[in-house]
Amino acid sequence: MKQFFLGVVMVLISTSLNAQVYGCTDLQANNYNSAATNNDGSCNYNATTVSPFGALELGDTLQETSGLIWYNNYVWSHNDNTDTHIHAVDTLTGNVVHSVSINNTVNYDWEEISQDNDYVYVGDFGNNGNGNRQNLHLLRLKKSELGNNTIISDTIWFHYDDQTDFTGTGNNNTDFDCEAFIATDDSIYLFTKQWLSKKTSVYALPKTPGNYAARHRTTFNVQGMITGANYQPAKKTVVLCGYNFTGSMFYPFFYLLYDFTGDNFFSGNKRKLDMNQPLLQMEGIATRDGKTFFISNEKISNSIITITPKLQKINFEPYLSNWYQSVGVKTPSFTNETVTIFPNPNKGTFSIKIIASRSLTADMKILDANGKLIQEQKVKLNAGNNQIPIEASFTGSGVYWIFLSANNISVKKKLLIEAK
Repeated sequence: MKQFFLGVVMVLISTSLNAQVYGCTDLQANNYNSAATNNDGSCNYNATTVSPFGALELGDTLQETSGLIWYNNYVWSHNDNTDTHIHAVDTLTGNVVHSVSINNTVNYDWEEISQDNDYVYVGDFGNNGNGNRQNLHLLRLKKSELGNNTIISDTIWFHYDDQTDFTGTGNNNTDFDCEAFIATDDSIYLFTKQWLSKKTSVYALPKTPGNYAARHRTTFNVQGMITGANYQPAKKTVVLCGYNFTGSMFYPFFYLLYDFTGDNFFSGNKRKLDMNQPLLQMEGIATRDGKTFFISNEKISNSIITITPKLQKINFEPYLSNWYQSVGVKTPSFTNETVTIFPNPNKGTFSIKIIASRSLTADMKILDANGKLIQEQKVKLNAGNNQIPIEASFTGSGVYWIFLSANNISVKKKLLIEAK
């Protein structure tokens, strides 16, 4: 009898072990494994370049913008000079509409801003001057007081638990610089900017006022310098921004981190996206919906070039939609804003551009102004940008309508046909 029960136990253990298949679980990766049940962080991707859009000049108030959050229908930012304000920016105009002075502090080197449900945190931990700052800290501000003109902050002091040598290293010559952090339910996580190794290390510390040793958690080779971070708790996603600096050129990039375990943010998928705007010193990143992200850059001015500070947008929905769907975040296949017709008006030959959140087949119908069906076809869409050339037999010039539908999503677009 004992042998029987032992055999049953061994079978159950074997079945359990066999059910755990480790591999790449991301459909968009080159090495996607359909049999994998557990993500082992091995996913790799084709080199991808993304383009910003909707650029807005930030003006004189935010010449050295260095961090972004989205709060109360505005993007909030700050400078990394001597300015002790945080500023609310209208994302339709780029204008500063409200500024809050933090009265009980100075700005040594404010490099990042983050938030949780109750507080906004500002990181005064820039350390690129000589690598030996010993007054690293974060300011904690009550969100309920951000409607005021002035505010008083609490302070979270820290040092890195593995930095023992505070000898000056000289300008831009240390791995103990930091320009990015996130706030989770119970902790602050710092992402360092490592000038020497071009890696980033993650350190954790409490997010309540006090004086702490920031505990080293992990290091990852990002092959560049991290300057901003955004955390979306409901979507279990972290997005990092940064740049490579080669010669006199900046090469901006992003890392999309998702499907990670606990606070080991580099244990899951690590998708790198390059941005096609060299010379851009990208500093801040924020989002209101986890799809469209705002980014900002500092002013660069020298004898050769001048780059003005800007607020721009990046669409990451095509790269994150499969993950959002897997964690129950509903993302439409496409929307009215991601479907465009060009040229429009036209003489009967045109294209439809569709940015789809995932691969699918959509139904397309073209109707005249009276509702008569002119053409009907199925359209195969890939995740990302799709361009579909159309040639239809129109009955004459005038107004027509294009309907696209898939997965309970329907989009209606107006089409103008001119006389040939």
